[in-house]
Amino acid sequence: MEKLFVILVEDQPEVLRAIASDLREFEDDFIIEECQSAAEAWDVMKRAEERGGYVVLIVSDHVMPNQTGVEFLTRVHLDGRFRHTRKILLTGLATHQDTIRAINQAAIDQYIEKPWKRDDLVAKARRLITEYILENGFDYQSYQGVLDSAVLLQRMRNNP
Repeated sequence: MEKLFVILVEDQPEVLRAIASDLREFEDDFIIEECQSAAEAWDVMKRAEERGGYVVLIVSDHVMPNQTGVEFLTRVHLDGRFRHTRKILLTGLATHQDTIRAINQAAIDQYIEKPWKRDDLVAKARRLITEYILENGFDYQSYQGVLDSAVLLQRMRNNP
């Protein structure tokens, strides 16, 4: 089975733990990496890719020291190795301009405001993970327990 990674990026340890806890149901099928900076996340991503792994999803805060979440996710978007990686910006302090940049430059897939609701975060992560699995040709049956059944059904209807 493939090594599939979910990368969490948040500079506040207690918030990072809360995000990881909310996404715990994915840990049997995906390697969940908790990173306290964009630089740490970038290193984890590079090592994962060098070892044949795939970065499926990144959940990143925006306001962090040294590099913002939008800057980090823009870098991810521009790197061909991670062009299929799904991206969630999870923040409570982004300005309107930050949000526009996140959409236009980083091509984020989802914007979630803090404080988030666990069920909303899990549902959006599940949908994005499912899209990644299907669009990149992985055997979805290996991951059926964590995939979004509505997305699977829609894909089967569209591709009989």
